[in-house]
Amino acid sequence: MYKELAKSIREFKKDSIKSPVFVSLEVLIECIIPFIIAKLVNEIKAGCEFRVIATYGIALVIMAGLSLTFGVIAGYASATASSGFARNLRKDLYYKIQTYSFENIDRFSTSSLVTRITTDVTNVQNAYMMIIRLAIRCPLMLIFSFVMAFAMGGKMAFIFLFVAPVLGVGLFLVIWKVMPLFKKVFRKYDALNNSIQENVKGMRVVKSYVREDYEKKKFNNAAEDVCADFTRAEKILAINNPLMQFCLYTVMAFVLSFGSYTIISSRGADLDVGQFSALLTYSFQILNSLMMFSMVFVMLTMASESAHRILEVLSEDSSITSSPNGQKVVKDGSIDFENVSFKYSDEAKRMSLSNIDLHINSGETIGIIGGTGSSKSSLIQLIPRLYDATEGVVKVGGIDVKDYDLETLRNQVAVVLQKNVLFSGSIKENLRWGNKEATDEEIIEACKLAQADEFIQGFPDKYDTHIEQGGSNVSGGQKQRLCIARALLKKPKILILDDSTSAVDTKTDALIRKAFKEFIPDTTKIIIAQRTASVEDADCIIVMDGGSINGIGTHSELLKNNQIYREVYLSQNKAGEQDEK
Repeated sequence: MYKELAKSIREFKKDSIKSPVFVSLEVLIECIIPFIIAKLVNEIKAGCEFRVIATYGIALVIMAGLSLTFGVIAGYASATASSGFARNLRKDLYYKIQTYSFENIDRFSTSSLVTRITTDVTNVQNAYMMIIRLAIRCPLMLIFSFVMAFAMGGKMAFIFLFVAPVLGVGLFLVIWKVMPLFKKVFRKYDALNNSIQENVKGMRVVKSYVREDYEKKKFNNAAEDVCADFTRAEKILAINNPLMQFCLYTVMAFVLSFGSYTIISSRGADLDVGQFSALLTYSFQILNSLMMFSMVFVMLTMASESAHRILEVLSEDSSITSSPNGQKVVKDGSIDFENVSFKYSDEAKRMSLSNIDLHINSGETIGIIGGTGSSKSSLIQLIPRLYDATEGVVKVGGIDVKDYDLETLRNQVAVVLQKNVLFSGSIKENLRWGNKEATDEEIIEACKLAQADEFIQGFPDKYDTHIEQGGSNVSGGQKQRLCIARALLKKPKILILDDSTSAVDTKTDALIRKAFKEFIPDTTKIIIAQRTASVEDADCIIVMDGGSINGIGTHSELLKNNQIYREVYLSQNKAGEQDEK
């Protein structure tokens, strides 16, 4: 795990090495200072001259200055290294998520991925800063201080060897109890973020149904759940502090009582005042290091679970990868489904699509109709390899889609999905997602085909009009037409509209279809719709039911031979007649 995470250090290796080096120098000087002070105390006791005191004083000032300088350099280096490491780690996570297929994204909720990129990375960042600074400082301070304490106080230093195991056992028990709690907490963080995300995203629905109180209650429950587990974990972690205080005061009591007794009984022969003062200082340094060590363990305990969660994202391989020597050219827009079956996960008990055999010629307009849950969207998502078929073969231009370079295939298959997404930025910037090199003339032409130019010209800033996040400042129909225009700018060989004109009136829908027929006749067009009027002019209409093809034919053929299509057509026409009456 640590080896994998360490790959994100990259250009910050120098600072990561610099911090431990300067920390080591800082600790070394801090351990020498009490030794010099002990010498000074003994010199003063012996009645030395002021010149000697001044010499020792200057030496102590220089060493204190060096210690401070080394500490500042180490602190700056550790802060730079940890911040850079976190930046690279977030970048690696974000780039990794971009490689995911829909199947991979289905395994992680959006809220969980956001928590991992933010909270979990911050925890790992803090832990890394401690590792390259405090985790180096604490053991070095323990070792150097113990050696110096043994040199100054002899056998009295062995008291620390009895204290260390007590602290070690205490820390182990705390970590053993706390780790499972942190695992639960981070999972509940995901639920909390999910609650916030749903509420903010669906704010209009919440307010229209007057569900604010319910949403507040749901959020409070999630927040209280996180708080309860965190409180339980913090209560256990809080045992560290009294345990450290107990060990600290036990050692102090022993050193003060036994040290004083030794000085008085031996009249300074076995232990003098200078050595005693140095021993007290080393005692504080040793126990302070142990206390900091416990803090490092606490942070590492929290960060360990965060690191596991980050690694889950980094180690997740995309279920759909580009063929190493994939085809770089899509010959035409023909599509073949050869005995294709599909399910969304290996654990699923039934297939979403079953035994699909279908041939679509290049340039044809194909309509797909069917009830909710009939797997219309599942069918078209196999064409650009948003998912891979579980059984059978899907071909585009006569070649298995798995044999294409993924970028080449998706550049030639434009899909306007059911959930239309616009990003914050101008209309032009959103449309250039289809083709970043598109000229203003090409953008206007695509918008005219999608019947979007008219309403865009009505905006004060026209094509420079700012779109809010998610396209909240345009209507559903306008958003759909902008998404269609964006897809047209790709100049694809296959254009798929997945119920993408549902929010558009029938007149505009007809104009869009007419424009497609006249201006992009060579592009294969697949239109998924709920309205029969949207597909009745298609060269061929496919009726889906329960994940299989129930019927194929023209509008007139299906009216005669297919019950599902006839029922849908009659129900919509009757509804239309009643509306007219």
